[in-house]
Amino acid sequence: MTGAGLSTHVLDTAQGRPAAGIRVELFGIDGELRHHLAQAVTNADGRTDTPLIERGALQAGTYELTFHVGAYYSDFPAAPTPPFLDVVTLRFTVADASAHYHVPLVMTPWAYSTYRGS
Repeated sequence: MTGAGLSTHVLDTAQGRPAAGIRVELFGIDGELRHHLAQAVTNADGRTDTPLIERGALQAGTYELTFHVGAYYSDFPAAPTPPFLDVVTLRFTVADASAHYHVPLVMTPWAYSTYRGS
């Protein structure tokens, strides 16, 4: 069964704005194997220009989103050097491939959270 797609965005709560310029990678997980599926960079709105998985192509299974956040905070004066968070990886499961999955990252230089959005 194929579904509505997968999207993401990144919010920088330390600076109160979307996080532009963050490299995001998407992997499909099959047991111990990781398959690179997509790569994008967040735009000025903190979103990727296109969904990471287009409408109709999402399949049930396990995925990883990898956010390369260390470089983003390199110019933030209060951020630690070296960065406390460099790469954030979120592993999640798509159970209902007919639904849209939106998996955002909400972050600061010291912490992050995520949720399943709409």
